[in-house]
Amino acid sequence: MSAITHADWTMDAKCRGMEDALFPEASEQKRVRQLCMGCPVRMQCLSEALDNRIEWGVWGGMTERERRQLLRQRPDVTSWADLLMGGGRQVEKAA
Repeated sequence: MSAITHADWTMDAKCRGMEDALFPEASEQKRVRQLCMGCPVRMQCLSEALDNRIEWGVWGGMTERERRQLLRQRPDVTSWADLLMGGGRQVEKAA
C-alpha cells in the first residue's frame, strides 16, 4: 500500500470546502461529527488528528474530548495511521 499524504486524502473528504463547520463550539461538536459518517477517508482524517495530537475540532468523526480519551486509553500506540489503516474497527468500538 502506498503512503497517502495529507493533501491526497483531503481531496476525497466529505467535508471538503466546509472546514469551518468542523471547528464548532463544544456544544455543537456531536452534531457536527455526523458529517464524518460515511466519509471515504474518515480513518485517514482521524489518524492525522491522533498522530499529530490535534486538539481542536472534529476529525474523523471524533470530538476533541473523545480523541483525548482515546489517547489516554491507548498510550502504547505509536502510529495511529498504522493501526487504523490495518484495523479501524477496534478503535471505532473503543470510541
